[in-house]
Amino acid sequence: MEIQLWKKILDPYELAVKELTVKFEHLIEEHRLQGLYSPLEQVTGRVKSVSSILNKMRKKKILMEEMEEKVEDIAGIRIICQFVEDIKKVVEIIKSRSDMEVKEERDYITNMKDSGYRSYHVIIYYPIETLEGTRKIQAEIQIRTLGMNFWSTIEHSLQYKYEKNIPDHIRRRLTKAADAIIVLDREMSTVRGEIMDAQNSLLIQESLVSDILNTIHNLYHLSNKRELGKIQDEFYRIYELNDMEELKRFQRELDIIAEGYRAQSVEHKGIHH
Repeated sequence: MEIQLWKKILDPYELAVKELTVKFEHLIEEHRLQGLYSPLEQVTGRVKSVSSILNKMRKKKILMEEMEEKVEDIAGIRIICQFVEDIKKVVEIIKSRSDMEVKEERDYITNMKDSGYRSYHVIIYYPIETLEGTRKIQAEIQIRTLGMNFWSTIEHSLQYKYEKNIPDHIRRRLTKAADAIIVLDREMSTVRGEIMDAQNSLLIQESLVSDILNTIHNLYHLSNKRELGKIQDEFYRIYELNDMEELKRFQRELDIIAEGYRAQSVEHKGIHH
């Protein structure tokens, strides 16, 4: 294959990775805007390098004309979850979407690889629009916990360093580390409820503070500076208390004050008209 053709071949995969990454990031944002816990914690994407594609083709004896059919992970998306339980939820989200068609699922969590590798892979067809029309691009979505991802990243680096021949003593250490990650994920699952409650409380507080600051900002042109100063001082005093109920009370009172100023502003404009 001519070298300059690689860019043309890989360009649609670049587009697919960009679109998929944006869509999954938007899902995270949607959950948070609605005050819901998101089973997706982080999303990253990449297009496989030409070198990696050629290495895989050589290893699996894939012909050049079979590349786009048989190399399923040219476009790769990685979704990181906090808990093992979240992985199934992410898989269900992918299955329910009309813009992604699931081709195959590979469960390396229930069926861990001999190396210790654990992850859930979903191969999808994803339609993209090109000058030549709609194309269905294959993409591999890897879904794993933070612990699984940490182990996999280290193991991948060692595979590269030792050219797939990791020494036995390091391999044994990796196996122990993989076992430790399993224990860690199980332990995190036992306190999942408490962790989620804490994170939800933080999200509610952030939303509350954001609303209060926005209201104070809107009052800047409606109220006198002295009263605005008092409101700001009261906000900082209540914020330091770290009391959610007090913050909610302050927000309710602030909304009443803001509504009063808005009504005065409308009346004032009406008189002048």
